[in-house]
Amino acid sequence: MTTLTLVQGDITRRTADAIVNAANSSLLGGGGVDGAIHRRGGPAILEECRKLRASRYGRGLATGRAVATTAGNLDARWVIHTVGPVFSATEDRSGLLASCYRASLGVADELGARTIAFPAISTGVYRWPMEDAARIAIETVRSTPTEVEEVTFVLFDERAYAAFEQQLS
Repeated sequence: MTTLTLVQGDITRRTADAIVNAANSSLLGGGGVDGAIHRRGGPAILEECRKLRASRYGRGLATGRAVATTAGNLDARWVIHTVGPVFSATEDRSGLLASCYRASLGVADELGARTIAFPAISTGVYRWPMEDAARIAIETVRSTPTEVEEVTFVLFDERAYAAFEQQLS
């Protein structure tokens, strides 16, 4: 049975087997969570991301997919990078957002991770409405078979925490 918990704070300061990065498709860092993970994690993460780009992911990581690297200086063994979809009012991309959570849990299972920390994927510059993102995240994690024992959603601010708390109850 997987335990779901919520905390408000900085995901780069969490202790977990795996920390999920809301990455961009280049895997080479960016803003928001992605930039923070690369900055705090240090150059080892970027080095592995560059190797992934030079080998299997020459065109970048597709939306809804996930791949792992070292966690560098983070208090974790791995960073699982997943590319969330950009929100669209005219096209339903919720399946892609759900896929980010499923794919990340699948990678965590392959690695043998028992604890994982997720951000609120796609809710920053990709503009996914927080309440809907929280619903998709909680429903997907609850319905995805996994060996992960503890899933922690690390939410940056009170608004995100409240949206996830409402979905968790």
